[in-house]
Amino acid sequence: MIRSAVTISLVPEAAGGPFVFWHDLPKAIAEARSLGFDAVEIFPPAPDAVDPTQLRKLLDDQGLKLAAVGTGGGWVRQKLHLCLPDAGARQRARDYIRAIIDFAGGLGAPAIIGSMQGRWSEEVPRAEARQHLIEALNDLGGHASQYGVPLLYEPLNRYETNLVNTVEQGVALLRELTGENVKLLCDLFHMNIEEVDIAAALTAAGRDLGHVHFVDSNRRPAGCGHLDYAPIAQVLKRLDYDGYASAEAFAWPDSSQAAQQTITMFRRLFR
Repeated sequence: MIRSAVTISLVPEAAGGPFVFWHDLPKAIAEARSLGFDAVEIFPPAPDAVDPTQLRKLLDDQGLKLAAVGTGGGWVRQKLHLCLPDAGARQRARDYIRAIIDFAGGLGAPAIIGSMQGRWSEEVPRAEARQHLIEALNDLGGHASQYGVPLLYEPLNRYETNLVNTVEQGVALLRELTGENVKLLCDLFHMNIEEVDIAAALTAAGRDLGHVHFVDSNRRPAGCGHLDYAPIAQVLKRLDYDGYASAEAFAWPDSSQAAQQTITMFRRLFR
């Protein structure tokens, strides 16, 4: 059964970004529970920014799960990514992600690699950057396996990376890995930019689909843009997808209304 989740950002430098709740973790978790979400997805500013024992208690007290943990704070705050020209900086990016995997995995959740995948450049040509990414995913996917969770890799739109933009490219990348513990995060906002047919792209993801960012075409909450959700919901049901549909959306018009709109749309489609 598809489960619902909502995002919480704790990264001050990401203010204005596509996250529903901001800064106050206990309040956001309580509000997510009151609206009927199954889980929360957290974006911390650093791997040690949240005490895992306290987070587990907050979640247990509200009967919620941790859906995933983002690594984007490493890019936003430290400008780290996996394709930097300097080997030491690439290693620091890997270490940052590994620490997030340890934090999330200890709570039974996967880590997400999105913006920290980086991009190719004049200094690091396409083939070289792709190899850096593959080596990192092999290493980090293997590291995540000890927790019984996958590593989530997110294709991004062309304005955010020049490495992997479509689901088809993401599946091809996964086929080049040595292990099978890396899954795709399919974000409907990015897909709206890059895919000809979102439902067909999700179908092509198939068993590689590990997580969905549930958001509309303009990155507002689902139902506040022009996406046609009926075929998307049909595909997810046909795939027997039992992961999360997680709202990585702007707090539009505010956090509470964005969360309410999301859970209303989720229930309409999946319940």
